[in-house]
Amino acid sequence: MPIAANIYYHAYEQGNGEDRTTVVLIHGAGGTHLHWPSEIRRLPGYRIYAPDLPGHGKSEGRGEQSIEAYAQALTGWMDTLQIHQAIFIGHSMGGAIALTLGLQNPDRAAGLGLISTGSRLPVAPQLLESTGQATTFFTALDLIRQRAFSPDAPERLIELATRQMALIRPSVLHGDFLACDKFDLTDRLFEIQLPSIVICGGQDRMMPLRMSQFLTSSLPNARLETIPEAGHMIIIEQPQQTAAILGSFLAGLR
Repeated sequence: MPIAANIYYHAYEQGNGEDRTTVVLIHGAGGTHLHWPSEIRRLPGYRIYAPDLPGHGKSEGRGEQSIEAYAQALTGWMDTLQIHQAIFIGHSMGGAIALTLGLQNPDRAAGLGLISTGSRLPVAPQLLESTGQATTFFTALDLIRQRAFSPDAPERLIELATRQMALIRPSVLHGDFLACDKFDLTDRLFEIQLPSIVICGGQDRMMPLRMSQFLTSSLPNARLETIPEAGHMIIIEQPQQTAAILGSFLAGLR
């Protein structure tokens, strides 16, 4: 089981190639590397890492309560694996971590993929309250279930994603939401000069299109791609379309 700096990770590389571009996939709140479908975890032609953030999945630790702390944990993990530079692709909270890495460690980032995320990640008070107590944890999961998917998402997909999130410790999910709620890079986006792709689901009720539009217009070197028929969990609702957009973006960076 590959672990570095107490962080478990999935690694994929097709064939040999010392000069392959490195891509790091950063999952969202309450997630694991398994939230990234195989279409994205196995994009051909790249060296792709999908870590479990501290306290998530197979990684050790208690989780963090700030985006900056997660970003620092990932830079330490990269140092252990001797990864000097990577393209960071993040979903939701993972997008906030990617933005923070791009701002604070621009020499470590070759580009950013920002999926279902924004310059701010405000969390509904009801979600913060319900994740703060073990007795109301499943109430929180039900709220997420209601808001995270498009109306046409297959029920079996929703059930699988909900079961995966139910495996996380309530304290870790609560810490993730606290981290999201405190996150705000609105006034500093202009400092991030990295080439970036912003991807949004047209039916995202947690991070609506207007927030992706603002993020795109505020980043100096970003473009927006929208998948109309997807919700917040765009990566598992529309994995092939998401992978195609990411593949095109990565090829352009090459």
